[in-house]
Amino acid sequence: MPVVLIANPKGGVGKSTLATNVAGYFATRGHSVMLGDVDRQQSSRLWLGLRPPQLAPIQGWEAESEEGLLRPPRGTTHAVLDSPAGLHGKRLRQVLALADVVLVPLQPSLFDIYATSDFVQKLRERTEGGKAGKRVALVGMRVGTRTLAAEQLREFVSQLDVPVVAELRDTQNYVQLAARGLTVFDVAPWRVQRDLAQWDALTQWLDGGRVLPQQPQPPSGNP
Repeated sequence: MPVVLIANPKGGVGKSTLATNVAGYFATRGHSVMLGDVDRQQSSRLWLGLRPPQLAPIQGWEAESEEGLLRPPRGTTHAVLDSPAGLHGKRLRQVLALADVVLVPLQPSLFDIYATSDFVQKLRERTEGGKAGKRVALVGMRVGTRTLAAEQLREFVSQLDVPVVAELRDTQNYVQLAARGLTVFDVAPWRVQRDLAQWDALTQWLDGGRVLPQQPQPPSGNP
């Protein structure tokens, strides 16, 4: 059973948005999915409370006890774990022990880039560059393809030995869907066509593939 950890010590980078949509992807593929939240804000748990019952089910995962973190119960085929800002030290070791896959969301801002750089280095040290059986990848969040910040983000990630499996655009679709307990996989594809296209390489990677997205092409014309 794969456990996907969504982690970045920097707050406000889109961890819960990524976690809920990853869970939504697995659920709409017919998997038995649990979504856990070890963030004090409990954003993912709040989102679960908004999710319409007629949609592909996602169960809440009580990931903690007095003794520490708990594994998902039997019968679960896929689990997603949303983590808090400031994740480090013992807490980081605990969640990494549970995880098979780590997705690191980051936004194209100077502060996010430098905070994420340090965190990725820690991940590489703790997973021995992937030799510990964990796959690690980056996901760009709220990326505007025509912005200088996006170019700086791409320059930064090109220097890391970690794949970038998606750049998700800055759109209100995620905000509006989250407010109703939905993901981009729960609505008619024509409504979120651009967003689903950006998820293609990420979902292939989650399913065990090594497919990476093509580098974005410079926009034609004036920004």
